[in-house]
Amino acid sequence: MDQLKKPHILLCNDDGIEGEGLHALAASMKKIGMVTVVAPAEPHSGMSHAMTLGTPLRIKKYHKNNRFFGYTVSGTPVDCVKVALSQILPSKPDLLVSGINYGSNTATNTLYSGTVAAALEGAIQGITSLAFSLATYENADFTYAAKFARKLSKKVLTEGLPPDTILSVNIPNIPESEIRGILITEQGRSRWEEDAIERHDVYGNPYYWLNGTLMLLDTSLRHDEYAVRERYVAVTPISCDFTNRDFMGSLEQWNLKK
Repeated sequence: MDQLKKPHILLCNDDGIEGEGLHALAASMKKIGMVTVVAPAEPHSGMSHAMTLGTPLRIKKYHKNNRFFGYTVSGTPVDCVKVALSQILPSKPDLLVSGINYGSNTATNTLYSGTVAAALEGAIQGITSLAFSLATYENADFTYAAKFARKLSKKVLTEGLPPDTILSVNIPNIPESEIRGILITEQGRSRWEEDAIERHDVYGNPYYWLNGTLMLLDTSLRHDEYAVRERYVAVTPISCDFTNRDFMGSLEQWNLKK
């Protein structure tokens, strides 16, 4: 990237255009580049890499306090990236930043995350991409997260990332003075133990709410969820390639034939 030219940064999220984390991120990223926001019109948490097929997508301009802020898309985070590249932006941006998500995206949550999926879609499209999440579901303070997002984005714009790789960053919801450090981590094994709670509507018909508890299965600072709980920022490189190469040799020994 030309160091004299301000970078063009595409922002997206899965909490929707009104997400507080997105607005904090936009304000921070505008200090280092030109920002275009393209976000879902409604929250789409837990959508992973879902795309809208068979239903038309609609783009609308979004204003806040009578000032243009960005565009909404009537679809998923991945839809937003695809629409931004094909219909809104004149050329590919220098950087795609997704977030700041309300709630962590560590361990198996990474697989469900629309925030992470938007960044992965950026990587698939050949765009350097990052995803940021704040590890809380209440009383969120995005101040430090937005600051760190700007700092890491500047570094990534200079250093670049490998092909098909993003950085998924999870940040504790604590003041900057209480952050113990920055760790490069692996995606952990912690997972949700879920239950479908049955309720009944006014006609007596059953319906269900998914509920669950995160089971902490990691005990090392090299794992993202554990690191965040220990008040570290967890920076995890994630690849679009899901291939388990360690198992390929063993699988070949199965001697599968037609």
